Amino acid sequence: MIRFVVAPGGVLVHDLAARLPGRGIWLSARGDVVETARTRGAFAKAARGPVTVPSDLLSGLQTALARRIGEHIGLARRAGQAVAGFSKAREWVAKGHAALVVQAADGSADECARFLAGWTGPVVTPLDGATLGAVFGRDHAVHVAVSVGRLAERIAAESGRLAGLRQGAGEQHAPGRRTNERASRTRPPGAAGRNDIADAGG
Repeated sequence: MIRFVVAPGGVLVHDLAARLPGRGIWLSARGDVVETARTRGAFAKAARGPVTVPSDLLSGLQTALARRIGEHIGLARRAGQAVAGFSKAREWVAKGHAALVVQAADGSADECARFLAGWTGPVVTPLDGATLGAVFGRDHAVHVAVSVGRLAERIAAESGRLAGLRQGAGEQHAPGRRTNERASRTRPPGAAGRNDIADAGG
């Protein structure tokens, strides 16, 4: 899920780290849910007051999440917990040093499949090759291996949120299904039976 807060002046802002002060509004990390909430006034209902919602809310979320993922990968690289390049990353995979594989979203399908041969762990594709390469000071990168640790967990989690925003944005609700836009009482993120949008106290 993604937390939003209403800033002074009534403007809605996303809080990806869930640290900003104020009442929190939690929304499922899906593109269709975000767009439905934006266009149907769900944020104002949850906040119980007028809210100014940016028209580029979804694209802004995607950009911010991609930047956040890049920062986490950069931290892992500087900590010696991530390597890039087919040979180096594949060596980590072969020796059991990798907990997560990050591949470029625009990488060759055949090359990516060859790299992943025998790998049964998680694979994420949040960034394109140029963006991934820039993290490692090179023009382009397709394969990154990340070792066990909190950074690998964060990269995987943030990549999951970004994938949900991208995938859901192109989907339509099935006939008879409707996004629940009603504000609910506070429930922690991940709680069973949550609505797509929930009012939270902090």
